[in-house]
Amino acid sequence: MVFLQSRLIDRMPPVRGRLREDVALNKITWFQVGGPADVVFKPEDEQDLADFLKALPADIPVFTIGVGSNLLVRDGGVRGVVIRLGRHFAKTAYDGEILTVGAGVLDGNAAKFAANAGLEGAEFLSGIPGCIGGALRMNAGAYGADISDIFLSAVAYDRNGDRHELGLKDMGFSYRHSDIPKDWIFTQAKLRLSPGNTREILDRMADISRNREESQPVRNQTGGSTFANPPGQKAWELIENVDGRGLTIGGAMVSDKHCNFLINKGTATAADLENLGEELRRRVFEAHDTLLRWEIVRVGEARQLKAGKAP
Repeated sequence: MVFLQSRLIDRMPPVRGRLREDVALNKITWFQVGGPADVVFKPEDEQDLADFLKALPADIPVFTIGVGSNLLVRDGGVRGVVIRLGRHFAKTAYDGEILTVGAGVLDGNAAKFAANAGLEGAEFLSGIPGCIGGALRMNAGAYGADISDIFLSAVAYDRNGDRHELGLKDMGFSYRHSDIPKDWIFTQAKLRLSPGNTREILDRMADISRNREESQPVRNQTGGSTFANPPGQKAWELIENVDGRGLTIGGAMVSDKHCNFLINKGTATAADLENLGEELRRRVFEAHDTLLRWEIVRVGEARQLKAGKAP
């Protein structure tokens, strides 16, 4: 007797959005590596998302991906359902000094919209790759500011499809971290800004863009900052001090321009990149008794790491 393995997509509830199976994720992440997702779901709107989560069998894991700028998908791919938020979640509006942004809005686009509305305080977002949903998840920041500085409220859905309105205390923000469960999905946020001069705001954003171009490997296949800065220290300085700049494993390399960035030279696997990151962590821990914390989100099934992992 032959037993046929069931396809995960056959267990999906009815939706108004789009369901696809065996989707290559390397095409949508900035590192351009990694295996496929079992299923990708793009909901039509918030109600479609809520209904899907309520009806999805509880044993099927869910993970949300934005533009993949701060993400390392492992070579074995992602089991379960990957959710990507589409056009309905990429809307922006303002009322007075309150900016309402969908979780799928690019950080840079949110900053531009605010500037053109004569609202200041969101300029730092122009220097952060990714979407608002990811910025909320990790309390993203740059150039002396982070999302918690301007945060007013957010909407998120839990794994059961229940809607939650979250205030500042609910978020539990700290440096590059929020306390929101990993399987909750942000759909929108309200940010409190201040009146400003559009021309001056755009000038500050242009300065941020020039600084980023000069100091970061933005023309390479890379992600955001690899590691969070330890308290009172700079991750790039610790990496520099252990001869990490330019270090290579397989097709992965530590950037010569900014050594807290990993680069896919064109042939890297996700394992190459993760091995390289773990080798940096090992060196820094042995030399400085400091454990670097990954800021890049790693997801999916991995092959065995070759480098010795730091504790």
